Amino acid sequence: MPDESTKRKKGSLLARGWRSVREAGKIQLAATCFMLLLALFIARFSWVLPGGGEPTPLTNDAERALYDTRAYLAADLVEQDDRIVLVVYDDQALINLEQRSPLPRDALAEALANLDQMGAKAIGIDILFDQPQSDDALLIETLRNMQTPTAVGYANVATNASDIVYEQQVFLEEFMAQLEGSNARPASIRLDNTFGATRIWPTIEPGLPPLLGRAMLEDAGGPVEPFEGYEGSIEYRRALRAGLEEGAETDNTEQANIEEPLFQSLSIELFLDLDPAVAEFVAQEIAGKYVLIGGDIVDYDRVETSFTSWTGFEPAGLSVHGEIIAQMLDGKVMPAIPVWMLWAMAVLVVATAMLTALLEWPAPKLVPLLLLLFAMFVGIPFVLHFQGIDTYGLPAVGWLVAWIIAFTAVTAAARSAGAAQRSFAQGALGKYIPRDIAQQIIDNPDLLSLGGEKREIFVLFSDLEGFTKMSHAIEPEMVAKLLNRYLEMLSQVVLDNGGVIDKFVGDAVVAFWGAPISRPDDAERATKAGYEMWQAGEDFRNEVAAMDPDLPKIGKTRVGLHFGEAVIGNFGGDTRIQYTALGDSMNTAARLEAANKALDSSVTASREFIEKSSPDWWVPMGRIVLRGRAQPVDIYQPRPDLPPGHRAKLVEAAQLSESNHDVAIQLIDAVAAMHPDDQALRNYGSRIRNLNDGGAYVLG
Repeated sequence: MPDESTKRKKGSLLARGWRSVREAGKIQLAATCFMLLLALFIARFSWVLPGGGEPTPLTNDAERALYDTRAYLAADLVEQDDRIVLVVYDDQALINLEQRSPLPRDALAEALANLDQMGAKAIGIDILFDQPQSDDALLIETLRNMQTPTAVGYANVATNASDIVYEQQVFLEEFMAQLEGSNARPASIRLDNTFGATRIWPTIEPGLPPLLGRAMLEDAGGPVEPFEGYEGSIEYRRALRAGLEEGAETDNTEQANIEEPLFQSLSIELFLDLDPAVAEFVAQEIAGKYVLIGGDIVDYDRVETSFTSWTGFEPAGLSVHGEIIAQMLDGKVMPAIPVWMLWAMAVLVVATAMLTALLEWPAPKLVPLLLLLFAMFVGIPFVLHFQGIDTYGLPAVGWLVAWIIAFTAVTAAARSAGAAQRSFAQGALGKYIPRDIAQQIIDNPDLLSLGGEKREIFVLFSDLEGFTKMSHAIEPEMVAKLLNRYLEMLSQVVLDNGGVIDKFVGDAVVAFWGAPISRPDDAERATKAGYEMWQAGEDFRNEVAAMDPDLPKIGKTRVGLHFGEAVIGNFGGDTRIQYTALGDSMNTAARLEAANKALDSSVTASREFIEKSSPDWWVPMGRIVLRGRAQPVDIYQPRPDLPPGHRAKLVEAAQLSESNHDVAIQLIDAVAAMHPDDQALRNYGSRIRNLNDGGAYVLG
């Protein structure tokens, strides 16, 4: 038993972790709560989204793969099932009968008449009689005269839209109507194909005849009561491996093993032109058994099952009906896990993640606990499945993903609390922000939110093409000299236009407008700065070329501009902090800057940015999907060099891009033809011809 000091120590660890979380900012706490709710959602709905119709993105595939693994490993190993016989017609049988699929009905009638004399418990026909044939009357007469209970395949448009059309259903129902009052009755041959494989029993639909296997057992007095309303998993079985294949050579290292089929399969040809001398022996294989009649044709009516991902084998649908009959005969109802228990497990998973994060244990102590928890989350579904519990829909992968999300969210909240209430050097502000803003902050330091605040800002990203490669070709002293000069020129552009320099990343400059103080003309300032930044880069290229002609050629400066929300504040640690902006808008501006290379341009801005300033010297240049993003972005580029009429044509082309795409292409081509050396216009003309379904060009 742990002593009191140990209990107090654990309690103090949890309390300290909880205090850290509570001291996080409101935004961080809100984000943590959101992530915990997301984790709970995934822990419960990692198979399908609420409503059960749509698979959950990212996790559904993994859940199905893990379920298939459980089903395969937990499957019973059995010898050939002597309770069920398959009477099949395959490709060779159809060739011998000089008939393409479907099976000739006179042949089926003859086979049924012979089977009826052999003492089968019940017969099931996995064939749809949904189109007329010349021998329909003969088949109907044979079915009506059957003494053996016979279930005849049925489907309708409502439940089997891919297999039957309305006209076929009408004929099928007329065919079935002629069997009323006989031992032949309709039975549904529908199989569930949710997520591309038959893993569970089909749902019981009102007005639809019972499933083929149910109907056969009902008519034969079999054990159907335990499966009343059952819609759970199909318990597939694996065949025991026989000895050596006849004639196979062996040595000490390798054997040619073969797998015995689960069901005895007899060709339907065996029941045609039946020799009385042979009939007695054939009847011994049929007497007292459930007989399923259907096709076993290559590439037709093949079914993926829970085992297909392991074995690569797709059995005929007839075999799946056989497995369902065998499951009923074995009485193996796989009980489903109650919904309340799934919710309880989801809450438990998230709770364990939160408690683990609050412990704030060092890695040597934390890793064994993590391994134990992960083993539990993965192992519990396997244990349940091996105990005969239906684990279809059990979110095993969802538990792992949810635990990781919840643990990460609480850990991040606890650590971020330490970043609050850090001071910064007011005297250094003038090097990063305009003098008038710096003075206002010095007079009123509360303008800078120490915990960070959400603001709408104009973001600028710039990068010098080829500078990294060039820096390897010249002396370090010259690299430092050139870089300092370049950053000085670009920084001055930002400060002259009232922007805040966020950071330098090598030769890249990150700046924004709208924080810590926003001004009415921030949009115009940022728009002007974006173009002047490129001009400053061109001036730098000329300056370097004049300085030393032997220096490697400097690339052009690329600029990306975007408007959106970001969290602005002081971030860092106990020894160093940085006033910066964080958020998706920063990422978008960076991706717009990088997109210039693929667009053969120098300055690119988003629609969100341009709509705030509406400069007439910027023109729309199409819609693109940035790398790593799903949503398209409408882009604009500064073109003061184009005549107003040409800019107007590009604006008109953008307006017509969706409604009259061909005219839009003609307008763009016309402008490009008048500027044959303009690479950006040629690039636009190429992109407009290669749009996706959403009307955007996807950057590769």
